[in-house]
Order: sequence, then structure tokens, then C-alpha cells
Amino acid sequence: MNRIFWAADSTVQTNDYTTYPQTGIGQVFPLFVKPEYQVCNHAKNGRSTKSFMDEGRLKAIEERIGAGDFLFIQFGHNDEKKEDPTRYTEPFSTYMENLETFIRVAKDHSAYPVLITPLERRCFMDEKHLGIGAHSDYVAAMKQTAEKNNVPLVDLYSMSRMELKKAGEKNSRRWYMFFPEGEYKNHPEKSEDNTHLRYDGAVNFASLIARGLRELGGIYADMLLDDMNL
Repeated sequence: MNRIFWAADSTVQTNDYTTYPQTGIGQVFPLFVKPEYQVCNHAKNGRSTKSFMDEGRLKAIEERIGAGDFLFIQFGHNDEKKEDPTRYTEPFSTYMENLETFIRVAKDHSAYPVLITPLERRCFMDEKHLGIGAHSDYVAAMKQTAEKNNVPLVDLYSMSRMELKKAGEKNSRRWYMFFPEGEYKNHPEKSEDNTHLRYDGAVNFASLIARGLRELGGIYADMLLDDMNL
């Protein structure tokens, strides 16, 4: 079986009922891939490239990944937190260096690394217009890393911004943990979380990654189900 290892943060992690309705992109990505591909989701809430490695999470992937596997690398949300030295990385130095470490782990085991730019937050200034957000330098740094290391990249950041602009402030709430009091039994309080996803959002943004992989072609497109309207 072909395996897709995913190193990332809370926007990708697999959730259980204790955090419902929060849903991660990696949790739903099996909807898009052929049955012979297995998603091994190592994404974890709150992790940056730095803390993911410091906690031994990349090492755990390294011990399992092998020839022909894929390593999806998707970070940015927590690398940008300057107030937390256990997670913060400077975009054009330590962040890029850390990404290259992830890439080497894949290549050293004859696996295929794929860089995925971070998902945009709901950073609306009004009904239709998004603010700059906090990801832009990290997106640029990831793109530079992809080019320098000849690694394929899926630009989820740009695609998700387009989706958010198209949906608008109110309609995009259904994708995120943004809902009124009393909507969920196990989450009775209201939530105005513009970062974490609900099921519809996870599926929507996972479909953008699938679209990006299809555009890459070759082995990246081959993992996807046939005849999907993306």
C-alpha cells in the first residue's frame, strides 16, 4: 500500500469527538485518494516546524517512511508566533532550514516530499475583502524552499484566499469553527474561531490540495480518484 505521511498543525490533524465539530484536512483527505493509498496523519494541534521536530514527531515519521511513500509538509500558523520561542521560526532563515530537514528525511528514504503552503485564516476586513493575514512571508519562504530544492508545491494559501473571497465573510463561517451558542451539544458555547475547520471546510480545502496534486500530474495525480470534479 502506498502511504501519505502528513506533517502539519491543527488545520490538518485528525480529531475525535472531544473536539467535535473541529475537523482537519488530513482527517478527510482519504475521501479523495484511491483505496490503495493510506493517509498516515501525524499533524498535531499547535505545532510548528520547530516544535514538531523538537518533540520527536519527525523522527517518528522517519522511522516508518519508505521508498515510494509521500511526505506532505504543511506548516506556518505556529511558526509565525513570535511570542513563543518554543515554536517561532524566522521565515527566511530557520523556517526554510527546518523545511529542508523535512525534505531530506523524505529523500533519504526514497520518498516524495510535497510542500503545502498554510491555509489562510478568515481575516476579513469587510464582507468581501480579506486582510493581508500573517502567512505571507512564510508562503514566500516555502515557495523559495520548493524552488531551491526542486520539490513540488501545492499553493493552498492562494487557493484558499480565492475561495474565501468568493464565499464572503458570512458564507465562509460554515467552513470554520464559527457558530452561535447552542449549535453543538458537546460545544454549547459560541465560537468565533477563524483558524480551525469544521467538516465542510476540511472537505473544501482538502479538495483544493487534491486539485493542486492533479495539476502537478504524474505520481501526484495518480493517487487521486478518477473523474472527480475539482
